[in-house]
Amino acid sequence: MTERAPSEIARDTLKLLASRKLLPTPENYLTLYREIAGTPMVLPFPDEPLQQICAALPTQNPGQRKQRALFELAVKKRDWGSVQNALVGYCGFGMPAADGGAAPERTSLPSGMLAPLTAEFLAQIARLIEYTLPALGGDDARFSEQAQALLAAMRSATPDVSGVKSALANFSHRVSFAAEEQSEIKTGLLHLLQMVFQNIGGLIQDDEWLKGQVEALVRATTPPLSLRRLDEVELLLKDVIFKQTEAKGRASESQDQLRLLLSTFIERLSLMAESSSGFHDTIEDCARQMGQAKSMAEITPVLQATMVATQAMAQGTLQVRDELHGMRQKAEVAELQIAQLHMELDRASAQARHDPLTGALNRKGLDEAIEREVSNAKRKQRPMCMALLDIDNFKKINDTLGHGVGDAALAHLASVTRESLRPQDSLARYGGEEFVVLMPDTAMDPGIEAMTRLQRELSKRIFLEGTAKILITFSAGVAELAPDETGMEAIKRADQAMFLAKRAGKNRVLGA
Repeated sequence: MTERAPSEIARDTLKLLASRKLLPTPENYLTLYREIAGTPMVLPFPDEPLQQICAALPTQNPGQRKQRALFELAVKKRDWGSVQNALVGYCGFGMPAADGGAAPERTSLPSGMLAPLTAEFLAQIARLIEYTLPALGGDDARFSEQAQALLAAMRSATPDVSGVKSALANFSHRVSFAAEEQSEIKTGLLHLLQMVFQNIGGLIQDDEWLKGQVEALVRATTPPLSLRRLDEVELLLKDVIFKQTEAKGRASESQDQLRLLLSTFIERLSLMAESSSGFHDTIEDCARQMGQAKSMAEITPVLQATMVATQAMAQGTLQVRDELHGMRQKAEVAELQIAQLHMELDRASAQARHDPLTGALNRKGLDEAIEREVSNAKRKQRPMCMALLDIDNFKKINDTLGHGVGDAALAHLASVTRESLRPQDSLARYGGEEFVVLMPDTAMDPGIEAMTRLQRELSKRIFLEGTAKILITFSAGVAELAPDETGMEAIKRADQAMFLAKRAGKNRVLGA
């Protein structure tokens, strides 16, 4: 099935929007677009609505104050489970009575009175539940029915507060079970996927390029995952499948040709054996006749027969020699084709998206990541930072300790960087000891702070070479993508800032 062009999907989306008589809102358009494109619907975390809910929550007793603080913290962490627990806990603390006693629960909310559970607040919680449901799967019909019943009760014109609180408590328990089940399913699938990759790697004998790609696949499917990392896994799989198919086809052709050559060789050897056997019988018969001859007249025809048999044997041997010489030339051509195939796979290794030494993206992978992230940032009008970092005194490490230690230092820096970055950030080897970090949804100040944190982490994670401890530092420049510039132009600005950081004393981070 061929991939459809975005313009074609957009046109069909507008048609479907009109045929279903839906309002042309961004939400409806996005839903139908993803339905036609066959891509999953991933809803964003509603930071602003939840912050507004948090600000509107009254705090008229210590319990409400505590639960609202927990709710605010959960929103900052974007943790749905903590948000749910804070909301359920908050619902357990009602309005205090005027005489200090417990306030009776209300089955309806008087208009104009600010109460812990207003209709608007319940509607916000209902929307929150709707956002959560897609992540919990739709296989449990009872869970889906319970969710719909709870949503209907919360959106009622006169909601039964006591009933809603009880249903919400029951629903929260079911949510915890569903979330745990989805987590176990995800972990199990990742485990099976890695087993498949490792099994493929074990079947590979001599192909270092494919081994490297399989190892990269195993690393890419190691949690935590993100949609961006899944895209990288898909690209890696396409590379592996394409090169495996190509290598298999070329190797099969070479094997068929060698098999044909071997079959011809055996056939010629068989003919030579038959010819030699016939020549041997003829010579024996001639020798017997010569032994019985009593005159030259009887010897002459025997000599003629011997000469004819010898000439035929020589001619057959010469023909077989020529054929075997031709077969040798064909075998050399087949051997050359196999060597050329290995050279092509080596070139493909250089064109892969990941650097084999550090596991970071190489220049080809960086170009693709820049195109994807810059397009996404400009479409959503979100900030994006690019950092270029260069290891300080790297030439000295190579000269004094050797290039092997230098390579290990590069791998150490890449490993620490990947562990320190967010899942949505991308690391690429720009050249030599230079690396580029792409940080989507990041403004200038947070970008500089992220690189500064990475410097501190490197100072904690000392690089060990034998018994020697080597402190690895880097200088970095950070540039925030401007609306009118390309990704490479932003990297050039970051490069200039990095150069100034080197001039200022190294082990520094400067903004462009």
